[in-house]
Amino acid sequence: MSDSTCRSRRLRPGEARHDDRARTAPAGLDERDRAIVLATQDGLPLVPDPWRAVGQAVGLSGSEVKARLQRMLECGVIRRIAAVPNHYCLGYLANGMTVWDVEDAEIDRLGHEIATLPGVSHCYRRPRHRPHWPYNLFVMLHGHSREEVERQAEAIHQRIGAACRDHRILYSSRILKKTGLRLAGRSDRPG
Repeated sequence: MSDSTCRSRRLRPGEARHDDRARTAPAGLDERDRAIVLATQDGLPLVPDPWRAVGQAVGLSGSEVKARLQRMLECGVIRRIAAVPNHYCLGYLANGMTVWDVEDAEIDRLGHEIATLPGVSHCYRRPRHRPHWPYNLFVMLHGHSREEVERQAEAIHQRIGAACRDHRILYSSRILKKTGLRLAGRSDRPG
C-alpha cells in the first residue's frame, strides 16, 4: 500500500472527526493487507509475539505485519489497535454516552482536553441534526455508579464552560457486541 492510496489521515489522540461517513478500505488494500485484516478481525492472538503469529498465518514476517498495520493506521483503514475491555466485568456498571451542544469554534480544542480525562474512553465530533438533535460532541464515560458518571459529566461541563449550550447523559441499557474492521472472506465474495 502506498501513501497515495490513503483516503484520510490518522487522527491524533483527542482529535474530533469532522464527519461520520463510513470508512471503506482504499483501493490500494492489497491481498496481503486483506489477509492481515482477516487474520486479526477476531482479535490478536494472546501470545508473547502476536505480530509473528499473525505473520506465520499469512506468510509474512512479524515486522512486515507491524509495518503494514502501521500504514493501515496512518491511512485510516483501521482506526486503532487496542484492547477492548468488557467494562461490566471490570465493575464499571454505569456507562453513559454524554452528548454536548458545543460551540463549533471550540470543539477541537475541547475535544483534545476532554479525551485525556479519567473515565473517558471515546471522544468525538458528530454532525448535528437540528432541530431534533443539536449535539455535536460525544463523550463516553464509565463509572462504578451513575453518581460517578454524573460527577465526571459535571467536571466536563465545568471545563467546557460557556461554550456548552446543552448536554445529556444517555446510559447504556444493554451490552452490545463490539467488533473491529470486518472483511468478507474469499468464500463470501460473489463470483
